[in-house]
This record gives sequence, C-alpha cells and structure tokens, in this order.
Amino acid sequence: MKPIRLPEPPASPRAMGGVPDIFEGGVHGVIRRAVVIGNGFTASENQSIGLVQALGLSDKHTLYRVTRPRGGVNEWLHWLPVSFHKRLYYIISQICWILFRRRARKLGTLPMENGGNVGLSSILEADVKSIVRMARETFEKDGPLLVIASGRDTISIASSIKRLASDNVFVVQIQHPRSHLDRFDLVITPKHDYYPLTPQGKEQVPRFLHKWIAPYEPPDKHVVLTVGALHRVDFAALRAAAITWHEEFAPLPKPLLVVNIGGPTRYCRYGADLIKQLTASLHNVLANCGSVRVSFSRRTPEKHSKIVVKELGMDPKVHIWNGEEPNPHMGHLAWADVFVITADSVSMLSEACSTGKPVYVVGAERCTWKFTDFHKALRERGLTRPFTGLEDISESWSYPPLNDTAVAAARVNEALAERGWKIKA
Repeated sequence: MKPIRLPEPPASPRAMGGVPDIFEGGVHGVIRRAVVIGNGFTASENQSIGLVQALGLSDKHTLYRVTRPRGGVNEWLHWLPVSFHKRLYYIISQICWILFRRRARKLGTLPMENGGNVGLSSILEADVKSIVRMARETFEKDGPLLVIASGRDTISIASSIKRLASDNVFVVQIQHPRSHLDRFDLVITPKHDYYPLTPQGKEQVPRFLHKWIAPYEPPDKHVVLTVGALHRVDFAALRAAAITWHEEFAPLPKPLLVVNIGGPTRYCRYGADLIKQLTASLHNVLANCGSVRVSFSRRTPEKHSKIVVKELGMDPKVHIWNGEEPNPHMGHLAWADVFVITADSVSMLSEACSTGKPVYVVGAERCTWKFTDFHKALRERGLTRPFTGLEDISESWSYPPLNDTAVAAARVNEALAERGWKIKA
C-alpha cells in the first residue's frame, strides 16, 4: 500500500528568530509558560494539552483541574455549576453524617472527585485566586501567562481569571461556552457547535425555543472554528509511537485494520444491533485484511464488547485489546493502514483523520442534531466513508490530513501578535 506522508508540525517560535527579548518588546510581551485548566476527562484535557504542544510549550505548562463530586447522588447534580454543586454536596454530606454517623464510620470515606487521588499528586486544584495571584506577581519577571481551558466545568474558572488579571493573561477557551464569548481572548470550537443557527438546525427546534438554544449569535472574529476536536496526535507523536511500537506492529501481516469502538451518546444512540452489524461487516472484509486490531473505549457497554469478543475473538487474524496497560492507541494510529470507527466519538475520528489514512465510519446514520453536521463535514472533505462490509481493505485512498490543532495554534499566535505579545518556547 502507498505510504501516507504526514505534514510536518508547525515551526516552533524558537525557530522564528534569534533576536533578544529586549529588542522584541521586552519580557512583558513574551509568553514562556502556560496554565492548562482541565476537568478530569482525558478527551477534553488532551485538547488543551495538544494546543500547548502545538504552541511549543509542552514542557512549560502546569495542569490544574476543576473537580466536582462524583458517585451516588452526584450523578443527578452534574448539570449544576461546579461551585454550587460542591456547596450542595457539602451540605448533603454533613446532613448524612449527622443522621447516619455510625453507618458512615463503617462505610469509610466519601466518594472521591474526578478519579479520586489516584495519580493526581502532581495536579493542582484549579483555584482562581491562586492562579490570578501567580499571574500578577510573576508578570514583571516571567511575562504574560497563557491560560488554556477546555470543557463546561472550566468556563467559570477561565473567565474569572480573565476578568481579574486581564493585563497579565491571555485566555483561550476550547469548546463553545454558549454565551458571553467576550469573557475570553479566544474561543476554539468545532463548526458543528453552530448547527442550531443553520436552517436545518432551526427546523428541528420549535420557533418559540430558538432564543433558548445556544449559541445565540454567529461566530465573531475571536472565534476559531475547527472541523473536529483538537488533540495531541501530530507528526512527532506518530513518529515516536512508530518507534515505540515497532517490535509489536512491524511483523504483522498487512494491511493492518484498526477498529475503534466507542459507546452510545446523547446525539449518537445505538444498541447491540449496530455492533452485530459491525461484526458481520468485519467478517466480510477479513479475507482482504492482513491483520485486525480491535479496541474499546471506557464508554463501550460490556454487552457490546462481549458481542465483539464472541464473534471475532477466535479468528487468528483478530487481536482484541484487553484494556490492560500499555494502551496501544498511539501505536494503532502510527501503524494502521485503515481505520473503522464508530460514529459517536469526535475525538477518535479527529485523531484518525489527522493521519491521512482511510477512515471508515459505522453508525453515522444514527447520529442526530449537530453530530449529523460533523459527519457531513468529514464526508464532504473526503476524510471518511461509511463502512458497509463490501470494501476491499487492501485498496488504499488518502486525503490532506485534518490539521485542526496546528491551525488553531496559528490563530492563537495571530491573536497574540495583535496584542503585541508572542510565544517564545
């Protein structure tokens, strides 16, 4: 099969010139560090870290995390603002402690937040006051602070930092904050988040509800529209993964088909019938596959994974990842010749489409609302095709790789330049 050449990563600010800072506006106009505000979810945090990486600050950022209580009654409260959720949970906890003190002693500690304390010793709690204080107190010595946040739970934190330290920070919010976009210096969001403003979107919502469906206005000049999600998969990452996973993947018969299975979501609902359809289609193409690697996401229902294991697990060409570390995801991206991916995950599809390799999608016809717009955009750009089971996997096709993260990084640099600032890694 014809190899796909990936685009070179964007030039780092270091390569753009060797003039001392004092001649380029002084230290007050040079950004050398970043703060990432995450929400505890890998797909969301990877968007921010991917952008930091594309800006050349991967070794000069600090990760803070917004946490909310999870488990039990908290699953019914996740729609509340984080600060109010925490206060309410504290009150509920105190009442339960008073009423059920003896039982509480037997049960031990209360549920942890966003994964508990496992592996989080180096991650700081996102506190507005401490971040603002740090931005102000270090400005004279270290220059401005780049703040990048992603996800609904980070909106209030990021906007408060912008409001309280606007002269010392540049705040980028990834994923649409729904309202008051002027709270941020830059907003980066997929184009399909504006689906409610399209004629097709308006037709699906009763007229009297239009004013309640965000976003309310078309994107302005400080909104960067992407096709999919930002991520950490670039040329350098794929090259490193190719080396790391060489021993395991290089000997495999070609072509290598990688199958990524997610799980049903609010806008992409499907059941066991789609998984059975997928396994039947995979059986049809096994003859022209050299080898097949299958992996599931954390959202994959157990009954779906069991169907796949039952139908494909005994085939000698098929290897199903058991979920144990190390995760072969990056190795799959680097070594796969073809991808088959369920339609529910914007992140998985965005990463696969950044490789320039064939990507087939399962279940796009079952998606609704803005996800229909997302899949339409992928097909129109020639990035994906529906998986029918009639494909000849040995026949390759290609396209200009999706490069949303690099494009977003370029727009960040442009916006900083308008303010008289620049990044120096």
